[in-house]
Amino acid sequence: MSCRLALRAANFENVSRNSKTHLNKIIIMEEYRSSTGLFLMTTVCLVFFLSFWSTKGIAQNKPWPVPKEYLAMKSPSPASSNEINDGKTLYMANCSPCHGAKGKGDGVAAASLASKPADHTSAIMLNETDGSIFYKITEGRAPMPQYKNAFTEKQRWELVAYIRTLCKTTKK
Repeated sequence: MSCRLALRAANFENVSRNSKTHLNKIIIMEEYRSSTGLFLMTTVCLVFFLSFWSTKGIAQNKPWPVPKEYLAMKSPSPASSNEINDGKTLYMANCSPCHGAKGKGDGVAAASLASKPADHTSAIMLNETDGSIFYKITEGRAPMPQYKNAFTEKQRWELVAYIRTLCKTTKK
């Protein structure tokens, strides 16, 4: 409001030099208050964001129990290059938005999730059985959707085969 008054006053020729100096001081004070308020708001938002971000890594470590019958499950057939390629196609279309194209849990949608998506290249994946991965794809857990109705059993096993290539190890 003062800035508008200052502009109006500056347009009048009969405004005294002292009044113009006073109006300039008012403008400078308003700009200072505005920049200080912006700085404080930015600082508060940054602190909030960082505190929220730091809890996201913790959520990934929450145990995800897998029923015993799934732990012992093995893929019905050895993974062929065709099955791995089909799994990659499914992964890129459905999993990479959260898990990332390279499986590191850094997809474009990951930042907006309450818990960090699994890193399919991590040491944690080395300890997962094929059945455990199959179960997690099948049943899901918030924020990850379940895929038992979206994909056939064969497609879910193809995803398991592709995920195994991301962690670059032999299956357990």
